[in-house]
Amino acid sequence: MIFSKLLFSASMAMLLMASRCTHDTTSSPEANPYKDDYSDITPLSFKDQWGTANVHDPSIIKTDSFYYVYSTDAYYIKRGVQFNDTDEKMGNIPIRRSKDLVNWEFTGWALDSIPQPAIDHVHSYTGNKGADNMWAPYIYKHNDTYRIYYSVSSFGSQASYIGLAEGASPEGPFTDKGVVVKTDTTSVMNAIDASVIKDKKSGKVWMHYGSYFGGLHVMELDEETGLAKNPGDNGKLVATRANKETRVIEAPEIIYHPDFDQYYLFVSYDPLFTFYNVRVGRSDNPDGPFLDYFGNDMAEETNNFPMLTHSYMFENHPGWSGNGHCGVLNDDGKFFMLHQGRLAPDNLQMRMHIREMKWLPSGWPVVSPERYAGLKDKTINAGEIPGTWEIIHFKDLVDQTELWQGQIPPGGWTYDKSAFNVSEKLELSDDGKINHESINQWTFDGEHLEINDAKCIVFTGWDWENEKETILFSGIMENGTAIWGKKVE
Repeated sequence: MIFSKLLFSASMAMLLMASRCTHDTTSSPEANPYKDDYSDITPLSFKDQWGTANVHDPSIIKTDSFYYVYSTDAYYIKRGVQFNDTDEKMGNIPIRRSKDLVNWEFTGWALDSIPQPAIDHVHSYTGNKGADNMWAPYIYKHNDTYRIYYSVSSFGSQASYIGLAEGASPEGPFTDKGVVVKTDTTSVMNAIDASVIKDKKSGKVWMHYGSYFGGLHVMELDEETGLAKNPGDNGKLVATRANKETRVIEAPEIIYHPDFDQYYLFVSYDPLFTFYNVRVGRSDNPDGPFLDYFGNDMAEETNNFPMLTHSYMFENHPGWSGNGHCGVLNDDGKFFMLHQGRLAPDNLQMRMHIREMKWLPSGWPVVSPERYAGLKDKTINAGEIPGTWEIIHFKDLVDQTELWQGQIPPGGWTYDKSAFNVSEKLELSDDGKINHESINQWTFDGEHLEINDAKCIVFTGWDWENEKETILFSGIMENGTAIWGKKVE
């Protein structure tokens, strides 16, 4: 992504830039696995305690022993606190691992430094500006080799470079293999934010990439080298949006779902600092065309749906913004979405959110209203549905200020409820009624909760705001926006 690779504060001073694993537990935790505010452990010497802290643009892979996550070189630095308080040399692209998708261990960096060819390319177009960190790594396994596709760029410029590094272990060491695609200030597209997939039928390997500058593109890779199949051919457009000159689209993530025999392209809209949100389209082929919820081609200049995430606030929490740039994991048929979440009120601390992803009978994904805490799904009876729920019906929110390069400028963020999709407490009655003007009826068939004409998946999960197990639902409304719910009484 563009600015989403940089930490942005009002002063711009925050820039810095075993055994087989399983995700199931047998009982509910007694409390949240960690607190959301990590401002007391920001220095580098605390990295072994960070866990999900300081994770931006996550990419995930599963091995026999661990889940591994790779992320952008982005760190929250508490004002007035020295960040690098050790003699340790920092590398690039942080690596974390976990056995349960809840507790994460910092294991180091994928590369010791930014490859010089990438720096030279960016600097040649920017007057030696930028190329200070590495953005949006994507992890991909080819035979016994782990490949990391990385991005190097300069904010506000198409002078960008996607390179490839390889290693025999997910923990490295990784060796740079050179450029996959690069763009300059005259290019239509922008060479950042890679996501790679192999066609299940043809065996061809495709890389989706791009951003705000020119939309998202797809190009073919050489499977053996991992580099461009046809050097100089930067591919074709697969996704853009309405008002593309001023509104952000970036962060493609491409996956395949075998049950539906469909390829799903997840993208992120709008400013990462505030209203970042995830949308998705699907296709019969990994190189498109991708159609959205209403059958629109994502390569056309229209906004696409469904919308899966957005800025939100449940009761007993200051709220989460910046819920975008996702990675998606198919864990033996159980799906998860990972993305950054920025903690209100300042939106500077970044936690990795991991959410269960469910699939509607129509073949569209939805994500959990709550972060994953290791609970197993349980059978839910119809008698458990009536009661008090907190429900959020997502919608696009009005920008608080004029955007700059599609992002929030310094001083452009005001913390109040208008900056969030805020939950409402609603009563689901025994007779199938809901005490709300527009969301007013429900039915339940043992798996799907239908609210008005929106079909939702019902499942158990952990209520992070109230620290208890509860019942959740997630669905898509007729207008293509998400609806989330959690039972609170």
